[in-house]
Amino acid sequence: MAPVAAVRASGLVKRFESTCAVDGVDLVVADGEVRGLLGPNGAGKTTLLRLLLGLLTPDAGQIELLGRDLGAADTVNLDGVAGFVEEPAFYPYLSGRVNLELLAELDRSPQAQARVDEVLERVGLADRAGDRVSGYSTGMRQRLGIAAALLRAPAVLLLDEPTSGLDPAGVREVGVLLRRLAAEGTAVLLSSHLIGSTEDVCDSYTVLRRGRVVWSGSAAQLREQAPGSAYRLQTSDDSRALELARKHPGVEVLRAGEGSELRIAVAAGALDAFVLELGRAGVAVRRLELLLSPLESMFFALTGEADAGSVDLAGLADAVLAGA
Repeated sequence: MAPVAAVRASGLVKRFESTCAVDGVDLVVADGEVRGLLGPNGAGKTTLLRLLLGLLTPDAGQIELLGRDLGAADTVNLDGVAGFVEEPAFYPYLSGRVNLELLAELDRSPQAQARVDEVLERVGLADRAGDRVSGYSTGMRQRLGIAAALLRAPAVLLLDEPTSGLDPAGVREVGVLLRRLAAEGTAVLLSSHLIGSTEDVCDSYTVLRRGRVVWSGSAAQLREQAPGSAYRLQTSDDSRALELARKHPGVEVLRAGEGSELRIAVAAGALDAFVLELGRAGVAVRRLELLLSPLESMFFALTGEADAGSVDLAGLADAVLAGA
C-alpha cells in the first residue's frame, strides 16, 4: 500500500462542456512539504484547487485528504483543511478583525475564535486589523485570506495565487510564513503562474499545461534539468567579450545587441569561470543583469510550445526586455 499523504489525487478529470480543464492529473503533497502548482493562466490550476476543496466534483479520479476519501461520504469532510481560490472575498464595510471573527463563528470552533489576533499578527495585519476591508490593498486582502485559512490551524493549506498583488517585501513575508508552517508539519499546495515568486519557498513542483501534468518533481530536479540562465552583459570591450563568449564552454551568445550590449545564455556553473576569463583578458564587467533564471527558463519551456531542451532563450530574453 502507498503511504498516507496529506494530499493525494489520482487520475483527476474535470470537463466543462467541450473543454477538459483537468485531464488525468496525479498529485501528492506530503506533510511538511510546500509544493508549487505552476502553469500559465488557463492551465487548470484553479479548477484543480476547487476539486481538492470539494467545491467541484470530479468526472473521474480520486481525492484523498489526510487519508480520507473526499468522495466517500455524502458530506465533504474538510476537517484540518483550509485555503482559498481566486481572490478572497470579505465584507468590505467591516474591519479585518470582525471579518475573521465572523468566519471563526461560522466555523463553530472555539479554537478558531481564540486565534484571530494570532493569525492577524502572523500575516502582518495586526496594525490594520481595525480598518475596514474596503480600504485594504489587493495584497492586504490576500494576506487576510491567508489569515482566514490559518484560523483552522490546518494540516493542509491550499492557496490559489497567494502572492498576487503583493510587493516584493510582501512576497518574501508570505514565503517565510509558508516555510514556517511547513516546518511545523503543514502540507502546503500553492498555485502560481510566476515561478520567480516561488523559488525560495517550494520543495517541489507540479507543472500544468492545458489541464495535464507536464512535469512533477523536486525543486532540485527542476534546477538540474533547466536550460541555462539568460543575461544582459555590458563590458569595457564588448567586441573582445563577444569573441571570448563564443569560445567559452557553457556560454552561448543569444544576440549581440545594439550598442554596447550582449545577451548570453550561461549553463549552470559556467558563469564564474567566464567572468574570471574576462578579467584575465582585461575586460571589465560593467553590467551583468539576469533576464531569465534557470527555473524561469524551464517554466517557459514546459508550458510553451517548445520542448524543454529547445527553449528559445533569445526570444524569451527579448520578451523580458520589451516589458522592462
